[in-house]
This record gives sequence, structure tokens and C-alpha cells, in this order.
Amino acid sequence: MSSEQTPAPEAAESAVETDSRPGRLTAAAGLNALEGLALVVGGAWMLVAGLTGHPDDRTSAVTGGVTLIVLALLPLLAARGLLGRRGWSRGPAVITQIMALPVAYNLLQADSIAIPAGIALAVVAVAALVLIVHPETTRALGIRGPGNAPK
Repeated sequence: MSSEQTPAPEAAESAVETDSRPGRLTAAAGLNALEGLALVVGGAWMLVAGLTGHPDDRTSAVTGGVTLIVLALLPLLAARGLLGRRGWSRGPAVITQIMALPVAYNLLQADSIAIPAGIALAVVAVAALVLIVHPETTRALGIRGPGNAPK
């Protein structure tokens, strides 16, 4: 075999580095998936309660449940894209976290058991935002900043 057919050890190491998914990216995908699953569970609970129980307004309960399930698509698609290292997935992931922050704030304003849920949601949203905009994650997704277009 000639040296042209076998890659240099440095090239093999750099190929492994570029092919591996950073832990921050995996964690961000996990947090987005967690939020999506929570929306699906909440939506299913509202839907079932609206259909089988005696809510004040059955139409609102069913509409709310369906809306939550449809909204769950955004973080679930973002999580799938992040795991696949797709650059487009960063936008939906950031939008999900920005939408979660006002919800967390409203939960924190309640005088009920919703306060711990607000704290948990706020922590998850802020942590996911930090992970998503981290430079390592940005590089792994192949996103270039302004002025860094390929030559």
C-alpha cells in the first residue's frame, strides 16, 4: 500500500472529531425532546379529560389538548434535527426555549403547585438556550457566523 491510500493518523483523528456529536448538542436535543414529550403528555391529558370528564367547556379542553399536541411537533422536530446535526434545527430549538420562558414566568406567578413546574421549566429553557448557542454546538451544526462564508 502506498501512503496515498492510507490516511495519516492526524487525518483519522480529525475525521473522528468531526463525525462525533458534541455532548452539548446531545444534551440540547434531549432537553428539546423532554419539552416536546411534556407537551404531548399535557395535551393528551387535556384531550382525554375534555372528552371523558365534565369540564366547564368541553370545546376549550379539546382544543387546548389538540393545540398542545401540535405545538409538541416544534421541539420534537428540533430535537431530531439536533441529533442529526442539521443546521436548520437550531432555529426551532431557540424558538421553543423563547416560548417556554413566558410560560415559566406565568407558572411562577401562580400561588399553587405550579410554582415548582415554573422553576423546572425556566431551568430547562435557560439551560437549553445556553447549550444551543454555545460555539461548540454552532460548529457541530455547521453554522457560520457573519463574515465567515466559505471561500
